[in-house]
Amino acid sequence: MKRFAVGAAVFVAVLLVAAQAVEYGRGHNPPVRREPAWDSPRTRELVVRACYDCHSNETVWPWYSRIAPVSWLVRRDVNEGRRKLNFSEWDRVQKEAWESSKTVRTGEMPLWRYTVARSHARMSAAERQTLAQGFDATFGTKRTRGGAGFAGQGESDR
Repeated sequence: MKRFAVGAAVFVAVLLVAAQAVEYGRGHNPPVRREPAWDSPRTRELVVRACYDCHSNETVWPWYSRIAPVSWLVRRDVNEGRRKLNFSEWDRVQKEAWESSKTVRTGEMPLWRYTVARSHARMSAAERQTLAQGFDATFGTKRTRGGAGFAGQGESDR
């Protein structure tokens, strides 16, 4: 039984080392094209702190984002975040921007697993409220969709 355990441990170690050769997950940032016209410097400060790592082309890649298989998960989250909403590509329509305030108010964003690893992204209730109000002022709400700073400067995709 001991021999099996040692063999299994060696096998797992070899797999982990081999996984490092898989390039998926190596963080690269595309260029910033255009940023929203934020309603205030405070909104931008909170967005950069809590959202930019997944929702911009200015991701700060932590050390563990270079180690597979964690790197694959981090890269997947960043790719998904950028696909849904990218604050660095405001020259294209961001259909889900107006939902940002709701996801912050309900605690959906930032993701819990992100705040566990990146404590700077944790927000107090007051900061959440401030950020949600800033999103509403910057992007509009469902009824006023396409507020100031929305791609197309006020146009929507109605």
